Amino acid sequence: MAKQIEFGLDTFGDVTRLPGGKPTSHGQVLRELIAEGELAEQVGVDVFGVGEHHRADFAVSAIEPVLAALAVKTEKIKLASAVTVLSSDDPIRVYQRFSTVQALSNGRAEMILGRGSFTESFPLFGLDLSDYDKLFSEKLDLLSLLLKEEKVSWKGTIRPELKKVTVYPRPETPIKTWIGVGGSPESVVRTASYNMPMLLAVIGGAASRFKPYVDLYKRAHDQFGTKPQPIGMHSPGHVGPTDAEAQEEYFEGYQKMHALIGKERGWPPLQKADFLREISHGSLYVGGPETVARKIADNVKALDLDRFTLKYSAGPQLFSTQMRGIELFGTKVIPLVRDMLA
Repeated sequence: MAKQIEFGLDTFGDVTRLPGGKPTSHGQVLRELIAEGELAEQVGVDVFGVGEHHRADFAVSAIEPVLAALAVKTEKIKLASAVTVLSSDDPIRVYQRFSTVQALSNGRAEMILGRGSFTESFPLFGLDLSDYDKLFSEKLDLLSLLLKEEKVSWKGTIRPELKKVTVYPRPETPIKTWIGVGGSPESVVRTASYNMPMLLAVIGGAASRFKPYVDLYKRAHDQFGTKPQPIGMHSPGHVGPTDAEAQEEYFEGYQKMHALIGKERGWPPLQKADFLREISHGSLYVGGPETVARKIADNVKALDLDRFTLKYSAGPQLFSTQMRGIELFGTKVIPLVRDMLA
């Protein structure tokens, strides 16, 4: 019997645009995001993820209030962070906030922990980027104890020592917690050492280049004497009625996002040919339902995945376009992928 694959949608609350081209307000984007999560459940999506950023082009800086709002608006869909930037947060507060979402959702909350791909949160919260590795390592160590033990004793260098401390509220069921991995062997091995599921962020290039990390994760579990946990993958994309329509709908906003971030990071301007190449040979899942479904199915099989999530928001897209993409992903793409994998 084939294993049951989960399919999800992720968003960072990218600022959308109004039909006339004007940016949508952050408040309106957040309200739209709740509607998008509700629709995702209605069309059969398994997981809805919300990521945090601390800059003008994204509306979500606090994940848990958004997930809490979705918790009381939905009944079945799993509600995840995508990701929680643990390095610049307090593990105790993260645990408390997710325990609250876990209660409000009747056990549907999930944490995906990562370092994040942006660094704005470090100076914002008074943290030194030179402590980048230490902050994540020590905070992950503390949070992992909070998830496993009721009375926690912990000692590190980033905060005062804890001695038999109990943190409230206590979750009625365990909070499933993943570690997001961007592509370093050390991160893969660390994820296995904590016996947590691994979520691969594949945002550029062919997904097949991550196969060695999947193999390493399984070997590491063998050496630790533990059973491999689920493996997931997150990549950007958009579903339209046809390949041509999907590409036309997505390109403008995606190009603007690329230009904004690229200006900060020294990337060359995105050309249409590069965009199309990333669709055909890279990590962009843009096209009609059958095209997107085929690409997902191929990579689920190639990497032996248990979960695939599509990051459907990308730059100043139209809200109506995102909503139709969500509907097509749930009603068309997911059933097609399940048939292809059967």
